[in-house]
Amino acid sequence: MSDFSDWYKSIPEITRYWFTAAAVIPLLGRLGVFSPYSMLLDWTLFWSKFQIWRPITALLYYPVTPQTGFHWLLMLYFLYNYSKNLESGHFEGRPADYLFMLLCNWILCTIIGFGAGIYFLLEPMVLSVLYVWCQFNRDTIVSFWFGTRFKAIYLPWILVAFNMVLRGGGINELIGILVGHCFYFLAFQYPQEHGTTILKTPGFLYNIFPNRVGGVHGFGQVPQNRRPAAAADGNNTTRNWGRGHTLGGN
Repeated sequence: MSDFSDWYKSIPEITRYWFTAAAVIPLLGRLGVFSPYSMLLDWTLFWSKFQIWRPITALLYYPVTPQTGFHWLLMLYFLYNYSKNLESGHFEGRPADYLFMLLCNWILCTIIGFGAGIYFLLEPMVLSVLYVWCQFNRDTIVSFWFGTRFKAIYLPWILVAFNMVLRGGGINELIGILVGHCFYFLAFQYPQEHGTTILKTPGFLYNIFPNRVGGVHGFGQVPQNRRPAAAADGNNTTRNWGRGHTLGGN
């Protein structure tokens, strides 16, 4: 229990809250504590019945069944791994900026979900975070099933193909890619190319989640570490479902 507590406390704050809710709430639904129907995203119930909680519950709930259980665990892994790496990497010391990114992605996912009839938002939200991480680490080599290895920039598209083949889906992944690309373009790529800031974190978020020592407000700077790790220190870097390991290491 001490090891578990240490691991849990080591997760960055915002990722820890999101991961905990996305793990516990679907389990409670699976145990029959509440009806999944009360959690899904539905425009008629949201607008006509004023059930304004639905965009939030749709983000945190995932229908866990014997058929979807493995995919839910996979989404939890991606959420933990890529959200943690993004929050403790590019957004290190800037929790307000990271929360603002999640809020922007969530709002856009909700709008698209209403229009496209998507009932649950956990999957596209996780893919949007994964996409942003891949943009910041596009030359990192990641490993997938059966020992396949490729640059991180291709990982979101591999997941689309993976779900199309195994589950006959892919629409949630495509929505996540679209949302992640919109945020990356508006927050980083466009300001870098044109010198104009479009997205700015509201001041009240800095009051709730103040920057830690070394943090710098705002967006607009694309990270400079896009070159392969081999060019930086002579070692190749690989990731097992997104976790970094140095080849040939112990």
